[in-house]
Amino acid sequence: MASIAKRDNGKWRARYRDERGKEHARHFDRRVDAKAWLDRVTASVVRGDYVDPGAGRITFEQWYDEWSARKVWAGGTVLSARQAADSVTFATVPMSKIRASHLEQWVKAMTLPAESRKSGLAPSTISTRFNYVQMAFQAAVRDRVIQHNPCASVVLPSARRQEAAMVLPEAAEVAKVLRLLEGRPFGTFVALCAFAGLRLGEAAGLQVGDVDFLRRTLSVSRQVQGQTVATTEIVPPKHGSERVVHIPAELADLVAAHVSRLGAWGDEQWLFGSAADVRLNRNSAGNLWRGVRGRAGLSADLTLHDLRHWFASGLIAAGCDVVTVQKALGHSSADITLKVYAHLWPTAADKTRTAATAMMRGVLADPERTEAVE
Repeated sequence: MASIAKRDNGKWRARYRDERGKEHARHFDRRVDAKAWLDRVTASVVRGDYVDPGAGRITFEQWYDEWSARKVWAGGTVLSARQAADSVTFATVPMSKIRASHLEQWVKAMTLPAESRKSGLAPSTISTRFNYVQMAFQAAVRDRVIQHNPCASVVLPSARRQEAAMVLPEAAEVAKVLRLLEGRPFGTFVALCAFAGLRLGEAAGLQVGDVDFLRRTLSVSRQVQGQTVATTEIVPPKHGSERVVHIPAELADLVAAHVSRLGAWGDEQWLFGSAADVRLNRNSAGNLWRGVRGRAGLSADLTLHDLRHWFASGLIAAGCDVVTVQKALGHSSADITLKVYAHLWPTAADKTRTAATAMMRGVLADPERTEAVE
């Protein structure tokens, strides 16, 4: 119900009731302005994008707390999303007052050095944080807290192309690392990353029962999440990552020798751990990797996760198709696999050149065939 009435003070009062029966009113000097306002409200109701003017008074931090409390997220996702929300520069601004310029200022701030860091955040990190915040705004639009998502027109810093950003070790470099780690528990850990393509947390979460030494398979059914001992927790694999990996006989033998020499930890028979029930986490595994990387004289850019990329590159070089690589790596979709590794697959030009080379070499290597052609 909507109406326009002239007040005793000469003002025109326009009012309406929303779908919940709550009355809203505004006063105007001219009747035509009051009618235009009511027409806009009516049109928004008809379109289905009507927003209660009072709903947007909630601040971003208040809305984020309310929205995130409803989300069913793994522990690592909760921490990442919280970190993103805590980094915004508009936490106390009402949702209805937040503009694209607020988002742009926040993005700009992330590209600059801060007290806690010597340089700006990497474009990939900025993109991750932005995506979590954008999800909060999208939810606010769906819940009619705000009418429009201010993130829609914001441009993020350009990330390096995958082919330029990805660091792949040489086979000789992987061999050198494994020689330095021979007989040590971390050597088995590195081998699992390099020859089974496991993520750091997946390797840290392995138990003896996950390895079928006869069939030479390895089941990924859990992962260790957390940066430190205090924040470490055992959680299910990332969505779509639970899988069975077919491993080389040599890797199965290496794991068997590891168990024979060192045993396993706890009632669950963890491959990597201690009597104090301490798991390898992102920080501790990273420290071990940086130590052996330095002794091996490898590039400081080479991370433990790059061994997973190296594994993927080996599958692709061996002729494995996208779906095979996707399943081996535990990606939730082939689109993710292509997004990360598309540049490693041979192009049409590569295939044409390879086929023509094989034809030419076959002819030139057979004198009789060459004479017949002449």
